Amino acid sequence: MASPASPPRPPAARRAALRGPRAALRRHRDAALARVLHGTWRAVQQAGAIAPGSRAARRFAAFGPGSLITFPPGSVFGEAWIEIGTGTLVGAQVSLSAGMMPGHDLGAEPVLRIGDRCVIGRGSHIVAHHSIEIGDDVYTGPYVYVTDQNHSYADPNLPIGRQWPVNDAVSIGAGSWLGAGAIILPGARIGRNVVVAAGSVVRGEVPDRCVVAGVPARIVREFQEPAGWSRPVSGQSSEL
Repeated sequence: MASPASPPRPPAARRAALRGPRAALRRHRDAALARVLHGTWRAVQQAGAIAPGSRAARRFAAFGPGSLITFPPGSVFGEAWIEIGTGTLVGAQVSLSAGMMPGHDLGAEPVLRIGDRCVIGRGSHIVAHHSIEIGDDVYTGPYVYVTDQNHSYADPNLPIGRQWPVNDAVSIGAGSWLGAGAIILPGARIGRNVVVAAGSVVRGEVPDRCVVAGVPARIVREFQEPAGWSRPVSGQSSEL
């Protein structure tokens, strides 16, 4: 017995007429789904942010009024030894840590202090073990790394990862700007109103009101009265 004949395909004009409403329906469906997803994500961000008075904020040694850690955070632990001032914004995926691991007892005093009205850029890491002081009005770009501890390599025969680390306090003066990807090494003492160029690696002492750049960072511009901003004098060392 012969199989029934297949129904004839609709003519091209009919197929085109059907595609129009279907495409419009898909567009409306996708737009509605996008609105739901974006709205849900905004609600999650608002609910997940750490703000003054929240249970998460109360774990910090201090968490000033108007400050906010946006959601999602990075790795955050040792809050009992971290102080955050007033009106400071910590971007998404920023890691703030005090100590080697959660539960590490660091004594009576905070080891990480972030001042008032600071902005810590997305994806940055501030890793404190001994003492990191960030002054008021310090802004960072994204993915900045600040630490006061480094591995020791005193014993050339022992794997570096197994040698006891060395701590050296870090301070970043008020009003400074750290560009994207800057690295602040243990022992760095950055003055007030300093610009650290993107990607720079800072060690040692940086005077007030200058611009540093490079690996390792060097002074490339400085402010001197009454001349104002200028490059370092030729022949004068600009190394830190």
